[in-house]
Amino acid sequence: MSTTQQPRTGATLDVDRSDTAYRDWLKEAVRKVQADANRSADTHLLWFPLPERWGIDLYLKDESTHPTGSLKHRLARSLFLYGLCNGWIRPDRPVIEASSGSTAVSEAYFAKLVGVPFIAVMPRTTSREKCRLIEFHGGRCHFVDDSRRMYEESARLAVETGGHYMDQFTYAERATDWRGNNNIAESIFRQLELERFPEPAWIVATAGTGGTSATLARYVHYTLRDTRICVADPENSCFYEGWTSGDPDVTCDSGSRIEGIGRPRMEPSFVPGAIDRMMKVPDAASVAAVRALERAIGRKAGGSTGTGLWSALKIVAEMVAEGRQGSVVTLLCDPGDRYLDKYYSDDWLTAQGLDIAPYAAAIESLLKTGVWPS
Repeated sequence: MSTTQQPRTGATLDVDRSDTAYRDWLKEAVRKVQADANRSADTHLLWFPLPERWGIDLYLKDESTHPTGSLKHRLARSLFLYGLCNGWIRPDRPVIEASSGSTAVSEAYFAKLVGVPFIAVMPRTTSREKCRLIEFHGGRCHFVDDSRRMYEESARLAVETGGHYMDQFTYAERATDWRGNNNIAESIFRQLELERFPEPAWIVATAGTGGTSATLARYVHYTLRDTRICVADPENSCFYEGWTSGDPDVTCDSGSRIEGIGRPRMEPSFVPGAIDRMMKVPDAASVAAVRALERAIGRKAGGSTGTGLWSALKIVAEMVAEGRQGSVVTLLCDPGDRYLDKYYSDDWLTAQGLDIAPYAAAIESLLKTGVWPS
């Protein structure tokens, strides 16, 4: 590629691209996104009942109480602030995102808030309720038959429309201020200050982009804490295999049945070196755990909550076996009413060939005896 010869006039070259109208729009857009954070009270830390004699406390950080009903509200807010402040999001140009649903719901909300169009590129199998919520917030659903094509289709639409491809799977780990600023980690530790075990032995997260686990791990390291970070991965996802093998190029051939988590490739925003432990959780175990959660606290939650809860209960069982006291935290990622036709449907389980009975029995045995079945 040839380059243009630089003129040697001795003069100072000066190009001013200031746009007063755009800067006024930008300031108002950022104000609206920040105001949303001020209006939203912090999410609750729920207590999961365990036998008192164990001396172990299990908590779920209830992210379903955000205005758009999921953990992804935090991510969407961060991504919009990042895109706005970088000059990537512009008036009247669409924001496009590759998403299995919850991130798209939250991003549709923020797009409507700042007044730009939104297009969600999603697998055709995404739950009907999530699609309804995206459209409720003014977004448009664009479906692909193969979840692995979401990335390229999103990039194509951005070029075609002149919009911005948000690309949560690249930018999730860098858009959030992991040092604090009321991120999810800082919120958890602040809420635990008056508990009997204020520094948890473990925090369990699940990975869709990897941004939450990166934020949690970085904050723990930055604040000099001993808390360990575990990431629970579902079937049909490659994070566990990539982490255990050290291979960043590992892939899998099918999409995750647990919506919102699990990816067919190692996403750029997943930071393997920051976390301490990973578990590969069977999908049937995730469903059994989320149903056990409803029996324990009377709340339905999505499948990703079950994946994390299964791993957290396994850690609790280890602590009981070793005679260790302390606390464990996991996440309630989104509400179960989005998945009534999936994780709460016996017909769906049959169609998927999932038998949750052995896993339900394992949870029941643990809560009664303190022993994790072998």
